[in-house]
Amino acid sequence: MVSSGSKEMLRSLPAVDEILRQEAMRDAVENYPRTLVVRAIRNVLDRNRQAIIKGEIALEPEELDQATLVQEILEELEHLASFTLRRVVNGTGIIVHTNLGRSLLCQDALDRLQLIGSGYSNLEYDLAAGKRGSRYVHAEAILCEITGAEGALVVNNNAGAVVLVLNTLAQGREVVVSRGQLVEIGGSFRIPDIMARSGARLREVGCTNRTHPNDYEAAIGPETALLLDVHASNYQIIGFTAEVGLRELVELGRRHKVPVMQDLGSGCFVDVTRFGLQGEPLVQDSVRSGVDVITFSGDKLLGGTQAGIILARKELIAELRRNPLTRALRVDKLTLTALEATLRLYRDEDAAIQAIPTLKMIATDLKTLEDRAQGLVEALKVNIPESIGVQIMDGSSMVGGGALPVQKLPTKLVAISSKEMSAARLEVRFRGYLTPVIGRVEQELFLLDVRTLQPGDEEIITAAAISVSR
Repeated sequence: MVSSGSKEMLRSLPAVDEILRQEAMRDAVENYPRTLVVRAIRNVLDRNRQAIIKGEIALEPEELDQATLVQEILEELEHLASFTLRRVVNGTGIIVHTNLGRSLLCQDALDRLQLIGSGYSNLEYDLAAGKRGSRYVHAEAILCEITGAEGALVVNNNAGAVVLVLNTLAQGREVVVSRGQLVEIGGSFRIPDIMARSGARLREVGCTNRTHPNDYEAAIGPETALLLDVHASNYQIIGFTAEVGLRELVELGRRHKVPVMQDLGSGCFVDVTRFGLQGEPLVQDSVRSGVDVITFSGDKLLGGTQAGIILARKELIAELRRNPLTRALRVDKLTLTALEATLRLYRDEDAAIQAIPTLKMIATDLKTLEDRAQGLVEALKVNIPESIGVQIMDGSSMVGGGALPVQKLPTKLVAISSKEMSAARLEVRFRGYLTPVIGRVEQELFLLDVRTLQPGDEEIITAAAISVSR
């Protein structure tokens, strides 16, 4: 039941046309589509109307300030006009942060995207023959060059690559895989579920922590289509464990004339042990092992754009291309453009480490991080009041993106605290800034890991800190 006072307040809410006559609204119509301005007005009026009905606003009718409504409408208009996909500052220290867009693209990829995206291209046109060609040739040559594979195919992501291979080579038949490798990847996608959707039948062997060659051998029969090896890129089993090595699995497959597939998850072309990390299997080594099919991601440790990469013998790649699913999983020109530009950098490993952001962040030494942290602290101290405290702390970064799950890199953190608000509140305020600054909260401190900060982020963080301190 709406009270008489609330009814009076409802009647005092201005009409849309009345608000549009306000000077601020006339200016808004000059800068935004009129339909968007009207939508913002209606949203704010509806919100206030519901609040009055629920008793959440208790004012006299004359206290409903139209200027306050206009300001609320302008804020709503700015919200409606904003892009939903926005740039953020990653201060989490997670290099390949799945929720924050995973790998950053290198400058070569960005330049090529501008060139190819702004004009026509030979995406599916054979320039030599003067007729229709295939989009898949554009990344295949460079993939084969740097990995040693016979053939390559690029699809939309690694899960899609796995589905395509299983559907093509094992539909209606068995795929043998160790129980210890039945992983769940991001977004609750599980290997057994993906296998079922592909039409293949799962044949589990071994135990969660120990699988032996004779486990595979005992499972091989007339219905066996593939032996599958899934690299543990996003988890680790420690203690009393045993797994069959890839070369041993390949030899077993050859003896029984059963092809072997390896799902690497996060494909890596550079030996990361030089940066103090435990070795991640190299794609080139997998190719040299003789495995029949390899699948991995185009972003993550590779540092390109999201894609699923399949390496295999030429005849298997041809078979995969003929599968109608390939059409459903195909990549667009921008993905191929960015991926090819990134892959070309791997012709010179040292140049790749300097040019590909993911690798560069992994390789950054502690002295550089300390200098970066000191620069950020000095910039903050000059611009923020004494009520905001800043200091440098030791910490750890992570690679992220389902790779090297338990390994950490030493780093430097800039810790921010406030005498006037909690660390949790600081985090909310920084996250709510125009360019959101994402960090983490520990021990009542808002922490920013400088390893994952990019050029220009220092200015954004300083501006956000000034805004937060007001």
